[in-house]
Amino acid sequence: MKQYDEPILLQRADPYILLAEDGYYYFTATVPAFDLIELRRAQTIEELATAQPKVIWHRHESGPMSRYIWAPEIHRIGSEWMIYFAAAQAEPDEHGVFDHRIFALSNKAENPLEGHFEECGQIDTGMESFALDATTFVSGQQRYFVWAQRDYAIAGNSNLYIARMRSATQLELPAVMLSRPEYDWECQGFLVNEGPSILRHHGRLYLTYSGSATDERYAMGMLEADEKSDLLDPASWKKSPKPIMTTDEAHQIYGPGHNSFTRDAQGNDLMVFHARPYPGFRGSPLSDPNRNTYIRPIRYDANERPVFG
Repeated sequence: MKQYDEPILLQRADPYILLAEDGYYYFTATVPAFDLIELRRAQTIEELATAQPKVIWHRHESGPMSRYIWAPEIHRIGSEWMIYFAAAQAEPDEHGVFDHRIFALSNKAENPLEGHFEECGQIDTGMESFALDATTFVSGQQRYFVWAQRDYAIAGNSNLYIARMRSATQLELPAVMLSRPEYDWECQGFLVNEGPSILRHHGRLYLTYSGSATDERYAMGMLEADEKSDLLDPASWKKSPKPIMTTDEAHQIYGPGHNSFTRDAQGNDLMVFHARPYPGFRGSPLSDPNRNTYIRPIRYDANERPVFG
C-alpha cells in the first residue's frame, strides 16, 4: 500500500476527496482567504496536486453567505452534484462566536467542473445557531445528514447531529444529537465536536470527528455503530473515550483533524485530513494559512476495526 509521507496539497484545510462513479477523484477544501469554493478533478489522487482548480462559487458581498466560507464537500446524489458548505454573514462577536449556517449548491452537469452550480439556500437543521461541517452518507436505502451545531443549552461550541434526508436539501426533523464534548481531549481551549466523516467497513459505520482548539491540541475521535442498527438512536453509537489521532511531533504533524475518507485505485481505504507542520499559529487561527492536506492509509486489526495511527 502506498505511503503518503508528504502533504499532497499545501494550504488546503478541511479537505474532502470524492472518488465518484465516473472514476474521477474530486477535491475541494477551505481556501486560506475563506472567500470562494474551488473544485479539482483528476484520474488519480496524485494528480490532484497539479490539477487545475476551478472556482465554482464566490462569496456574496453581504448577507448570510458573505464571510468565512468553510469546509465544502462534494457529493453525487441522484443526477445532481451537491456541495454543502458553511458560511457566515458577520465577523465573530465579542466572545469569538461565529454565526455560520449550512448552505448547498447543486449542478446537474455530467462533469461538475462544467455547467453551473445553483444556490439552494440554507439547510434547515431545526435550530438557528452556529452550524457547520455537513456531510452525508447512505445506509441501506436511507440517506443521512451529519453535521456540527451549537446548542445554547449545552456548554461548548458545537455538538454532532444526525437526521434522515427527505431530499438533497431537506431534512426529516427533529435531528438527533450523537455526541457532545465531554472528554478532556475534546475540551482543550474550546469544547468542540466538529468535522464528522463516515467510514464503512465490514458492516460497521465509523464516524470520525475533531475536537478542541485548532492548534496542536486539535485531535480526532470516533463513534461506531452496527450498520443495521437504528442510526437515529444515540444508544446505537459507541463513543471512544480516547482520540484516534493526535499531534505527531516526530513527523511534524500538528493538530490533525477535519478528515474525510476515500479509496485508492486498488480499493484501499484512505484517511484525508489537514494538519500544520508546526505547533501553534503564525499569526492567528484565521490568518495562518498553513493547514496542509495529508493522506494516511488505514489498516484494519484482527477484529477488522480501523487503525488510524
